[in-house]
Amino acid sequence: MPKGALIGCGFFAQNQLHAWGEIAGAEIVALCDRDERRLSETAARFGIARTYRDAGEMLAAEAVDFVDIATTAPSHRPLVEMAARAGRHVICQKPFAETIEDARAMVAAVEAAGRVLMVHENFRWQSAIRRAIETVRGGAIGEPFFGRISFRSGYDVYAGQPYLAEGQRFIIEDLGIHILDIARAFFGDVDRLSATTRRVNPQIRGEDVATMLLAHAGGVTSVVDCSYATRREPETFPQTLVEIDGTDGTLRLDAGYRLTVQSGGRETILDVSPPLLAWAERPWHNIQESVKTIQQHFVDCLAEGRQPETSGADNLKTLALVEAAYRSAETGRTVEIAAI
Repeated sequence: MPKGALIGCGFFAQNQLHAWGEIAGAEIVALCDRDERRLSETAARFGIARTYRDAGEMLAAEAVDFVDIATTAPSHRPLVEMAARAGRHVICQKPFAETIEDARAMVAAVEAAGRVLMVHENFRWQSAIRRAIETVRGGAIGEPFFGRISFRSGYDVYAGQPYLAEGQRFIIEDLGIHILDIARAFFGDVDRLSATTRRVNPQIRGEDVATMLLAHAGGVTSVVDCSYATRREPETFPQTLVEIDGTDGTLRLDAGYRLTVQSGGRETILDVSPPLLAWAERPWHNIQESVKTIQQHFVDCLAEGRQPETSGADNLKTLALVEAAYRSAETGRTVEIAAI
């Protein structure tokens, strides 16, 4: 059974630790966090005895197979490169990197070490999204030619993660990266992208609304739109809504996890609500159950010697879309992805 160490015991890491407790074939044996109180509280909650405040000390002392990095983006490159030097596999929280250069350096470091690097890009692993992806890939609506992937909410995300209000970049970097990744999962890679952004909430520094138009290499046009300034009832947080037109029909993933497929004069409506795990809570349960799914995928890939679907190398393509979106919003021009 591979053993792992988790670095970072903050807000989202609690979900990861709950999920690791249910993963077949893996175990977290050590924790690291610079905040002593947070570290001790998390260790007590999950019954993990070995704790460290220095990641280098932990990697030198612990014979672990992989590291789960659950910290914020500025610390990712030094931690990933440290883990690579120590010969450990890595699963890293998103946003993967602050710059595309840092991301490329991390991918290169882990590849040079002959280890696996996976990005915790969890939205495409949500069970409702996964069901929609499999339906489209299975040809239920023919060949897609248009899609809209939408996440619009007024939920107070700043209460649990106050740092989100402090950065010059916000919704594209933190949320839009997930929605862009979903678009790639449905429609493949992107040739060109244009974007507009706006800050509606005066209490934050970054953008809280973004709309992006993607021209995919396979000929599909998609719209990706994100908002944390949308006031509506019922609140749909944290659901991603999907609408896809294909040559033989349409697919919609609507609020309430209602999946509708229309094709050949027939309509099929399915309830694809995510399971409510014992440690999960509404409305976060769709994200929480995806954490378990993605971590199981990581462990399975280690066991089978294959690259994860959301590998570090694959995530470079999603990060390029993030950079293109900011560049387009700043310049008012369409950006060629190959230029990123």
